[in-house]
Amino acid sequence: MALHITGDTAADALLTDNPLALLIGMLLDQQIAMETAFTGPAKIRERIGSVDAATIADYDPEAFAEVFSRTPAVHRFPGSMAGRVQTLCRTLVDDWDGDAAALWTRGEPDGKQVLTRLKALPGFGDQKARIFLALLGKQCGFEGSGWREAAGAYGEEGSFRSVADITSPETLARVRENKRAAKAAAKG
Repeated sequence: MALHITGDTAADALLTDNPLALLIGMLLDQQIAMETAFTGPAKIRERIGSVDAATIADYDPEAFAEVFSRTPAVHRFPGSMAGRVQTLCRTLVDDWDGDAAALWTRGEPDGKQVLTRLKALPGFGDQKARIFLALLGKQCGFEGSGWREAAGAYGEEGSFRSVADITSPETLARVRENKRAAKAAAKG
């Protein structure tokens, strides 16, 4: 399945083909537009030559922060987010042999196990982990039993709550509208 999250063909191809790129995009998805977050891995690849856990984990931290700062910036908080991406990659190297996909493939885990694995990653709280699990189930072919239940509301069919539901410009607009409505309801 090909992902269509960013509106940028090359960035979406990288997300589709590289599980680490998808995981990094999810990590970056905070305090910036979803499309910007998920194009971040393509910017990283363009600037350092790859999106590989060991390469990123071992990259000089100051130089990696500079990679994030170049225009257009990878994230609006380049220093802290570069550090978070490196910490994530170090964890993947140390605990998962650098293989991001092992989080959802090693040992044929069910949805609850994948959720637990994701929540153990630096930068992945409960909500981010549930959204990513929903993305895996809805768009990336993850079929572990109970994934929808483990993903909670994000796993609901046709919910249009998160990046897990974005497959086109139209679905992006629906997700944005649902987020606006939820924020308005929370304020009121």
